[in-house]
Amino acid sequence: MGASATGGSAGTGSAVVVGAGVGGLATAIGLRRAGWEVAVLERRAEPERYGTAFGIHPAAQTALERLGLGDALRARAVPYRDAQIRRPDGRVLAALPLERIERKAGRPELLISRPHLMDVLHAELARLGGTEVAYGRAYEASAARGADLLVGADGINSAVRAARFEGGARPRELGTTAWIGTAGFETGVYGETWGRGRFFGMTPVEPGRTNWYATVPAATTAEELRAAFADWHDPIPRVLADTDPQTWIRYRMRHLHPALPSFTRTAGPGPVALVGDAAHAMTPNLGQGACTALLDAEALTRAVTAHGPGGLPAALRAYDGERRRSAQRMAFGSRTLHRFMTVRRPALRDALVGLLPG
Repeated sequence: MGASATGGSAGTGSAVVVGAGVGGLATAIGLRRAGWEVAVLERRAEPERYGTAFGIHPAAQTALERLGLGDALRARAVPYRDAQIRRPDGRVLAALPLERIERKAGRPELLISRPHLMDVLHAELARLGGTEVAYGRAYEASAARGADLLVGADGINSAVRAARFEGGARPRELGTTAWIGTAGFETGVYGETWGRGRFFGMTPVEPGRTNWYATVPAATTAEELRAAFADWHDPIPRVLADTDPQTWIRYRMRHLHPALPSFTRTAGPGPVALVGDAAHAMTPNLGQGACTALLDAEALTRAVTAHGPGGLPAALRAYDGERRRSAQRMAFGSRTLHRFMTVRRPALRDALVGLLPG
């Protein structure tokens, strides 16, 4: 993927990063490692502590290593193996392609608690010094005045995208509701179960706990969610029964549409780049949201480091050329998989899944 973001810089500059999520913090780390002055603005009043687990695919693991975070990731992550796609009665339809991914990459997919990953990013930014995350600071055009680069890492409702990018890209509803939570025991049964218009997934996350997620068209309460899966195979009803609903997270599934014609702009007040959900928010079906944000952050900081502040137009072209089509293909694939997983007549779907290699 070329030189690391830690390599020799053709000079240093200054950047304002809007958003202190995975993509924003990773971008700030990459720029600080290159010697840039970085300010991070976050509209929330305090650091994020919500969420359950992130799947970190091998390419994203490499990105974290290039940002100097490989050891910290491995210290808290667990490998993801031996997972299947099942029917609600428990019959296995196919294996998830985790072994093929591991053979090809030479390393397994990893799972890490979202709060743990956020802690890792915050700790590294603090270790590098010189950057304070300004909480309770929403984006304003004046915030980037005097900076060489503005980075929009402020999520699907990005204020930076709305202010600086044309094309009408905005959040679109899928009409389904997602729920996520963490059970206080290890199920030993991992993967996804696909039913009629709904699905349920379970993954490891750390010793003694199981990450779970579910999508249902109409369930709006914990009781309705439990009822929707009451007759599904063990341990799904137990996972829902034994998890405190007060800890569940519920959100409407959305994606960004239409796709942006570019992740960068050099016209106007100054150079700007989008990373993560601000650029390509996608459904969670492929488990690639955090991964693509990390890949964006590493690619952007690598390009900026290689070209220096005086070469930002070329750096932004290089970043857009490397990341936009790849990320948008991933978003399209995730949205397509969501439709496939939630069909109302699953017999043909199940037959097709059953033809996948084991």
